[in-house]
Amino acid sequence: MITRTYEFKLKPTVEQASIFESWLIACRKVYNYALAERKAWVNSRKCEVNACSIRQEYILPADTKRPTFATQCKALTQARKDFEELGLVHVHVLQETLKRLENAFVAMWDKGYGFPRFKSTRSMKSFNFKQMGVNPLRQGAVKLPKIGWVKMHQSREISDGFELKQVRVVRRASGWYAMLCLRSDTSVPDILPHGEPVGIDLGLEKFLATSAGQLITRPKFFVSLQGKLKSLQRKMKNKKKGSSNWKKANSRVSRLHEQISNTRKDFHYKVANQLCDIAGMMFAEDLNLKAMSRGMLRKHTLDAGFGQFLSILEFVCHKRGVYFERIDPNLTSQTCPICQTLTGKKLLSERVHSCKSCGYITNRDVAAAQVVMQRGLKSVAVGRTVQRDNAVLGRGCRLGLPQAFISPVVSPMSDCRKTASEGERS
Repeated sequence: MITRTYEFKLKPTVEQASIFESWLIACRKVYNYALAERKAWVNSRKCEVNACSIRQEYILPADTKRPTFATQCKALTQARKDFEELGLVHVHVLQETLKRLENAFVAMWDKGYGFPRFKSTRSMKSFNFKQMGVNPLRQGAVKLPKIGWVKMHQSREISDGFELKQVRVVRRASGWYAMLCLRSDTSVPDILPHGEPVGIDLGLEKFLATSAGQLITRPKFFVSLQGKLKSLQRKMKNKKKGSSNWKKANSRVSRLHEQISNTRKDFHYKVANQLCDIAGMMFAEDLNLKAMSRGMLRKHTLDAGFGQFLSILEFVCHKRGVYFERIDPNLTSQTCPICQTLTGKKLLSERVHSCKSCGYITNRDVAAAQVVMQRGLKSVAVGRTVQRDNAVLGRGCRLGLPQAFISPVVSPMSDCRKTASEGERS
């Protein structure tokens, strides 16, 4: 099964744009009311049974059950009858808003995220249609439930065999956009390792270094426009909040942020396609992006957008038939790619790799990319060995041979690793 998301800019009429705005307001009210209901239930059970909180107190019956997605959806049915504003909105749109709140609580429990916050007018930017009608697409238009046909700038053709499953309408500073979720039942086999291997190392001095010695300079997307952003924010601060001039200044700030984001994403796609032109296997470091975003160089790290680039690179590799794998990043910049000894670089200012054991001298980032490529090739070799072992084991079991007579296939690389481990123990 293949799932793709196409993004097109909508060209709604004045009436349709006002409907979009009113629906976003309704979704924000439903989200905040449901969050307040859950928050009240949580706060009412923070103190002991025989004591009351000094700061605040929530009067809720002791037998009140915890609000869930199912119970709040059931209450939404009655609310749509009582409030005309909610009745004008498609029911699936409001249900998806409650689902978004449920996902926020699941992320808090499972991934350690913070407690969900209330949505402001500017923070609620999208709503979702989880089911579409019959033939919802035609050239240059999409049919949204309860709204009708909305024109869009269709910048590329939609492939045959794909069915429209969901549509998310997003408000941005430059206008309204539609995220079309398309699905096809065609099965695509996994991409096998083949072709030229390339390892990459990400950094701040140079955005990317390849194992072949190519260095790509890092554009400073945010830093280069930071002065202009400060000027626009200062002008917005001097305006009366909520006034017409304040909204215009706020729109300029939002458009500049969107320009920075679009420029960064465009650069990432171009670099990913450039790498896929020369590679059949792509190996990248599995970086701890959360820790990197909290370091001393966090502004430059977030400006580079390493996480977005790795996601885009993985998507482009899958689209163009290039094998992609993430490798353990530990000590890649400390290891010599020729003799595998640790060079002991202590400072980031040491930009030249010079090995005292074998005399190999090269750029530090290029050496790290070569180590990443070597680890990737070893991982591929180990994976193929495991596949051959499983194939032999399965073939022997099908023939009815006892387990003791089925010998695993041992690769020469595994013998080398075994010899190396014995030498370390000795």
